[in-house]
Amino acid sequence: MDVTRDGGRGAPLVLIVDDEADIADMLESYFRLEGYRTLVARDAAGAVEAAGRAPDAILLDVNLPDADGFSVCREIRELVACPIIFLTARVEDADAIAGFAAGGDDYVTKPFSLEVLGARVRAQLARDRRPLDRATVRFSCGVSVDFARREARVGDRAAALARKDFDILALLAKRPGQVFGRDMIYERVWGEPGDSSVVTEHVRRIRRALAEAGCEGEPLATVWGVGYSWRG
Repeated sequence: MDVTRDGGRGAPLVLIVDDEADIADMLESYFRLEGYRTLVARDAAGAVEAAGRAPDAILLDVNLPDADGFSVCREIRELVACPIIFLTARVEDADAIAGFAAGGDDYVTKPFSLEVLGARVRAQLARDRRPLDRATVRFSCGVSVDFARREARVGDRAAALARKDFDILALLAKRPGQVFGRDMIYERVWGEPGDSSVVTEHVRRIRRALAEAGCEGEPLATVWGVGYSWRG
């Protein structure tokens, strides 16, 4: 694992995980010029170790010498909640679905434009910060979530959510568009592996509570064969 290279005190830290030295060096140079701090890992073991340094975003190659990026992503997700963007030459829909199911936020195929990748990273960082900037976040669907008071409202009406219901809603609403698998939701909310089928019942209860509070849309989307996401 390479040492952190400073792009300025307080600058976002981007972890680059790629075993191809030329690609890793190119990415590191680009993001340093853009004002980021960078950290480079060449394999899965280095990626997991580096994730412990709390990066703000991770660029993760799918094909690593000691593991595939999807399994690495699942392991890293136990350590961080930051955006993870897969870098890969794979273009099949099944691979993209596997990436999102593993906890990834975005999927960029090689070869890619550095400017486009940079824009993707900026967008992910901005989206990741939005729920942290305010206690209450209002979504386009008409639902507002007060993370401090642990309350979801539709207009002036509060949704009747049990504790675990709100925990699941908050997990998804903090990362709009990210697909969370049922197993991942269970582990994040309950703090340990378990029967993920109970997540489905909680999702039904969340949808019913939002509808009873007056929500006419469907902010909590089902991604068939994968899990759920908040589209707000």
